[in-house]
Amino acid sequence: MLIAADKFKGSLTAVQVAERVTAGLRRVVPDLTVEALPVADGGDGTVDAAVAAGFERREVRVAGPLGEEVTAAFALRGRTAVVEMAEASGLQRLAAGVFAPLTASTYGSGELLRAALDAGARTIVFGVGGSATTDGGAGMLSALGARFLNEGGEPVSPGGGGLADLARADLSGLDPRLSSVELVLASDVDNPLTGPKGAPAVYGPQKGASPDDVETLDAALAHFAKVLEAEAGPRAAEYAASPGAGAAGGIGYGALLLGARFRPGIEVMLDVLGFAPALERASLVITGEGSLDEQTLHGKAPAGVAAAARAAGKEVVAVCGRLALPTEALERAGIRQAYPLTSIEPDVARCIAEAGPILEDVAERIARERLV
Repeated sequence: MLIAADKFKGSLTAVQVAERVTAGLRRVVPDLTVEALPVADGGDGTVDAAVAAGFERREVRVAGPLGEEVTAAFALRGRTAVVEMAEASGLQRLAAGVFAPLTASTYGSGELLRAALDAGARTIVFGVGGSATTDGGAGMLSALGARFLNEGGEPVSPGGGGLADLARADLSGLDPRLSSVELVLASDVDNPLTGPKGAPAVYGPQKGASPDDVETLDAALAHFAKVLEAEAGPRAAEYAASPGAGAAGGIGYGALLLGARFRPGIEVMLDVLGFAPALERASLVITGEGSLDEQTLHGKAPAGVAAAARAAGKEVVAVCGRLALPTEALERAGIRQAYPLTSIEPDVARCIAEAGPILEDVAERIARERLV
């Protein structure tokens, strides 16, 4: 039995999901062999998933999205590091109800990357998602040695809004170690940097951006890419239109400028976490996340787990808080059946507040139906 589930956002971490499912299964089959491999798709929870798989947790002090100092973590095993931008620059770093769409910066994410380099990493999996920022990765690049200057030769203000004043970009001071590192951009979104499907238009409103803010940010990021074209050549324009450039407020664009290779986040994480050998040992796979919905089908962790398991001829079922997919869509994704918490407790508020005990009951039901 392999449990490879993502977090139930706002209720349970991926590690806690695995623990609760294991407890419920063992109520029915006490001596059941269970292997837990908490997974993530590159967004928040990615470092925790790596640590659960045996990576070492490293903590550093970096700048949060508004410049305040925060303690952020990355994961390290040998020469491979897993860096999660949300640890430094995520919405989780802002107080409830506080947004800063024009001024939030990814500077701390660059500091996290630098800490991974200092720790000896030669492969860096850079998981992006859950950002508070829309600065095109300018803050991150600044932390790694780039300079973004206004007409007066002064650094532009932090955040995407400040890029409107950009007159010159200088990438000559970028950390030279970056040229000898394999940097993998792990994301579940393939948006370009700007335009109707770009970072400001699609994700800006989630970060508190008004329609006027979206317009301002889109123009500022387009200007950013234009100025970088003068510094870095045509590739800067090519990267702006590339899939993944718009990930996490455009930090994907900054990563591509550093030479990153874009891959779907869940694919990268399954490789890093050692999913293939664990899958070989499994007779049944349980995956899941808080809400199984249309987004799940577009690169989220359960869809990635199910696709890999189906390719290996393994049966997959899913647990979730809420189910918003028809049976046909689940089957197309490779999931035989889904077990939502709401099938036991119809009150959604209670499902969120008491997710752990209810999930154990759900897992007991799976054991009775699938294992006995």
